[in-house]
Amino acid sequence: MPASLPRITDPHAIPVVGDDHHLEPLSPSLLTPDALRERFTRAQGFTAPIAGDGALAGAERVPAQAAVLVGLVPRGDALHVLLTRRTEHLRDHAGQISFPGGRREPVDANPEATALREAQEEVGLLPQRVEVLGRLPVYTTITRFAVTPVVALVEPPFDLRLDAHEVAEAFEVPLPYLMTPAHHRRHVYQFDGSQRQFLSMPWRPTTRQGNEYFIWGATAAMLRNLYHFLHG
Repeated sequence: MPASLPRITDPHAIPVVGDDHHLEPLSPSLLTPDALRERFTRAQGFTAPIAGDGALAGAERVPAQAAVLVGLVPRGDALHVLLTRRTEHLRDHAGQISFPGGRREPVDANPEATALREAQEEVGLLPQRVEVLGRLPVYTTITRFAVTPVVALVEPPFDLRLDAHEVAEAFEVPLPYLMTPAHHRRHVYQFDGSQRQFLSMPWRPTTRQGNEYFIWGATAAMLRNLYHFLHG
């Protein structure tokens, strides 16, 4: 393994080796607020298939605790996932698609508190609009963050106020689209005799001009873990 892992700065350039169309999409009956509430009542025993690639970075730095809010917004006949595009000048994950979230602070009693605080700070989402359903297993990133995904329902209407330093844009993607593995593309990055693999889930809404939203890396992996959790 090389002494230092290269960062993937242009994921679009990494070859796609396939997709997962052989896996069945989740039934719409599993993607309702009531179905999600019921699933989280029996969450014990679930092991995430994708634990993260933090181990590839070595053990020289203890992972920092963090949490993200996987916010599911009822829109019409489907839930939508609230996502953000990070600003380009940030040190970690600049310009990437992510969930609202960040590093755990001493004031946070638990990952839920971190996710709610960060969501309010980053996009102005008020905690009283959020119904926490539960957690997914920790995902450890290559940048050494141990991230707890906190899944929640977000009740509209709400007005978002973006932190211009951290968030360039907030948008929503239909949950059924993201829970269809045919939309999950596999990439393999070769370097120095080793390789890294990651998923991407590109999304282009009909109202968007220009490039697609390129959902990849940790965000895509946590969404894939959510698929397996809801499928179980």
